[in-house]
Amino acid sequence: MKRYFAGLTDTGVVRSVNQDDYYMDEPEGRFFIVADGMGGHAGGQEASRIAVQTIKNYLQNQWHSDKSSAEILNQAFRLANETIVQEQQRHPALNDMGTTAVAVIFRDDQPWCAHVGDSRLYRLRGSKLQQITDDHTWVARAIQAGHLTAEQGRSHPMRHVLERCIGRPDLPEVTVNPFEVQTGDRLLLCSDGLTEELSDAAIANNLKSIRAGEKAATTLVDAAKEKGGRDNITVVIITIA
Repeated sequence: MKRYFAGLTDTGVVRSVNQDDYYMDEPEGRFFIVADGMGGHAGGQEASRIAVQTIKNYLQNQWHSDKSSAEILNQAFRLANETIVQEQQRHPALNDMGTTAVAVIFRDDQPWCAHVGDSRLYRLRGSKLQQITDDHTWVARAIQAGHLTAEQGRSHPMRHVLERCIGRPDLPEVTVNPFEVQTGDRLLLCSDGLTEELSDAAIANNLKSIRAGEKAATTLVDAAKEKGGRDNITVVIITIA
């Protein structure tokens, strides 16, 4: 299966600094990463940068190893966590920095996804948009337990409270799972600056109506900014052909 892809990141309307980062493995399209940093302007930028670079380098170095895809994804995220923690120890002013991350790899004809935090992976198949990842947030857990509805969760004051992020000595686990794709599917990796502003229905409508990846990415970012653009916005769109 061929993969066509496009990505875009934007500071948004309110923020003065972009704490998001992303990477697309060009031209091969073997893997893709999106990270959303936190911990002040400098800390958030540094955390997302470290995570993306560390994960990218590890995947490149281990791509042809005998390790399983699940193993190299888990180890890449673990190494990113350790690297950020070490940087915190060297620079106490960055002690609170951390980042979410979501990554997708296409290796041995089987796609895998890894994530920590609330940056997401979606799959559009036909007209149906499915969220492949589960947010590591207090609100997501409350929804799963039946204490909140999904609609209540969208405006809940604790919706941004993460239960996991990269950059903590006690990171409990990295969620790593295989998933399926077929010809015609579109995948979307994104930071919560997109999903905070746009509903799943609005995202699905964009992805199914605009075929050119670059235009779809720009339209999604612009739509999020028109809705308020309160956070940095990052999208990576992958079309399976």
